[in-house]
Amino acid sequence: MTTGNDTDTYISLQPAAMQPLLQQMRTIIRAAAPQAEETISYGMPALRYCGRILVYYAAAKKHIGFYPTPSGITAFAAEKQEYVHAKGSVQFPTGQPLPDDLITRIVQFRVQENEAAETKK
Repeated sequence: MTTGNDTDTYISLQPAAMQPLLQQMRTIIRAAAPQAEETISYGMPALRYCGRILVYYAAAKKHIGFYPTPSGITAFAAEKQEYVHAKGSVQFPTGQPLPDDLITRIVQFRVQENEAAETKK
């Protein structure tokens, strides 16, 4: 799959039905971490803060993949139980609304982690 080299291109290359969900995910993440920089990493949109990746997200056939690293998954283990998930990812089905509040809190958690890691340098 062609992903492009920036988030706008990535989203525009996805199926039309996925584009609004990807834009919504982008908006939620950007609101939670306005200081973060958008990038493409591993072929997916990602946001970087304090020199480290905060989260990735990507379109799949029937879900939006959200990749907040294993620590972001572990910290919100109880709240993500209704979604398919793995060590570092969670799948939000395309037929359901995105959980704005959960995504926001995970991103804010990751911001704090990246800031703490930067302070330890």
